[in-house]
Amino acid sequence: MSSGVYITKAAKFLPNHPVSNDKMEAYLGMIDGIPSKGKNLTLRSNGIKTRYYSIDIDGKSTHSNAKMTALAIEKLTDDSFKQSDIELLACGTTSPDNLLPSHAVMVHGELKGGEPVELVSTAGACCASMQALKYGYNSILAGSTTNAVCTGSEKLSSLMRAEHFEKETERLAEMDKNPIISFEKDFLRWMLSDGAGALLLENKPRKTTSLKIEWIEIKSFANQLETCMYAGAEKNEDGSTKGWKEYSSTEWLRKSIFAFKQDVKLLGKEIVPIGTKFLKEILDKRGFDVSTIDYFLPHLSSEFFRTKIAEEILKYNIQIPQEKWFTNLSYVGNVGSGSIFIILEELMNSGRLKSGQKILLMVPESARFSYSYCLLTVC
Repeated sequence: MSSGVYITKAAKFLPNHPVSNDKMEAYLGMIDGIPSKGKNLTLRSNGIKTRYYSIDIDGKSTHSNAKMTALAIEKLTDDSFKQSDIELLACGTTSPDNLLPSHAVMVHGELKGGEPVELVSTAGACCASMQALKYGYNSILAGSTTNAVCTGSEKLSSLMRAEHFEKETERLAEMDKNPIISFEKDFLRWMLSDGAGALLLENKPRKTTSLKIEWIEIKSFANQLETCMYAGAEKNEDGSTKGWKEYSSTEWLRKSIFAFKQDVKLLGKEIVPIGTKFLKEILDKRGFDVSTIDYFLPHLSSEFFRTKIAEEILKYNIQIPQEKWFTNLSYVGNVGSGSIFIILEELMNSGRLKSGQKILLMVPESARFSYSYCLLTVC
């Protein structure tokens, strides 16, 4: 069994060029030729200035999710660690290219220089990458493997294209309603980005900057809270969901069933308090003094939540001053499950880290309210 697990390398792949706020609708399109009424309101709140899309301005795909993930993994490899050295591949995403084969299988297929490996696909939303990380961590800790490559990635831009909503607006127009999609669907069109992050885990540190994983905590609160963010379903008035299999293929288009949707009121009410309470439980259980951390890396879907989190943690006397916060949301965007690895990659390769420093990762997931926290120590 391993005495420790270390993140020894981090890499990312961001497709094409940064897309500014005023160019977004050129890439995603206007539904029925009508500029979005929710776009400017959403952008004012989320604080994102640029993001990345794996489509060109005509809406044509430039990279699959699997390809972006493989390109990030390739950046982990060099003479000291080759693709053929990978023992475990753990890949998390919200937006796989296929229902089958699984995402990790498709990523493995893009890695032409490797060998047959053990792999696992973790599905969900933002915590999918952290679930992949914990799988790799546990594998090395148990002695099953000596290394693991863990990834988080998203390809969401194709799903946000206007043509996926036009059949729905036709239906609304027939009913003499305003032919725009609801804010719950329009909201996420201006929130999400594409890209991939990858981490190499090994059973011993390297001479270059390495991060020891002290612990990873993940918990779902789905038994207490109803669905908040969803795709491939519709939400009923009683909070239950009706999945895509229960709709006809015609309804898939007419109701934009596969669009990402967000119950914005539920999000604002629950996402911060539940996650903060969980953090307090972790700190108490582990007897950890959060004031000893040097960097706090929160995955923020929107800058709107920065103040909310800061205020909520103070209610529990959790002191994390803003100068310890590190995020790249404003210029990378919200890459869902990929965000936390992309943030960590930037910090890890920045030259700012010093031996002994501690880093706390936080990943909230609004799909049905899951949360992940991870403590790292710089070697």
